[in-house]
Amino acid sequence: MLERLDYMKLAPRRILDAGSGPAREARALAARYRGAQIIALDFAPQLLPRRGRLERWLGRGVMPLCGDFGRLPLAAGSVGLVWCNLALHWANDPLAVFREFERVLSAEGLLIFSTLGPDTLKELRAAAGASRVHAFIDMHDLGDMLLAAGLSAPVMDMELIGIDYRAGEQLLDDLRASGQTNARADRRRGLSGRRFLEQFRSAPLRATFEVVYGHAWKRPPAVKTVRVFKRLP
Repeated sequence: MLERLDYMKLAPRRILDAGSGPAREARALAARYRGAQIIALDFAPQLLPRRGRLERWLGRGVMPLCGDFGRLPLAAGSVGLVWCNLALHWANDPLAVFREFERVLSAEGLLIFSTLGPDTLKELRAAAGASRVHAFIDMHDLGDMLLAAGLSAPVMDMELIGIDYRAGEQLLDDLRASGQTNARADRRRGLSGRRFLEQFRSAPLRATFEVVYGHAWKRPPAVKTVRVFKRLP
């Protein structure tokens, strides 16, 4: 995502890192856009770094903020760049999130994001059952949502990344460490059974991750045309 910004002509005064977690990309964004204020927003306050730590990293131009990116506590037109890296798949309604991003973006501001597509963890889904794996949205549907939210010139693409694990337990450890747990409301709550877990944990497993990238722009304000009629003598 940082490399993609090389092709964007942008000089934002304020950047929203939506779903920032510990704000890992804040330093790189601050280095690229010097003087810009960075708002690191996350729903989970325990994930946000303390402000003193951020200031030691970046100076006083960064602010941690606890909030829901479906209802952003920010004024309309107050942000020049919305950055959302691998957080959108946690949203129950991505269209509502895109509408909020469009609302807070200033004229000709940029939204750039990454998320996970439906082929993510397809091997785990086949082995454990669909209800045990988080569901992901197709990139074409996300592109339609960008347009429905009022954003313009959306660009979507994806890449597949495969990781081979010697045992399924290693995959589960990686998912737990990265916070990628199953948040489905219809997930099974009961135990899987000892035999199933033993077979799954010890068997080799390939894990596919479909990484979806997208960006779109806030439309410039409409130009009103005023017709002037001059009465001839």
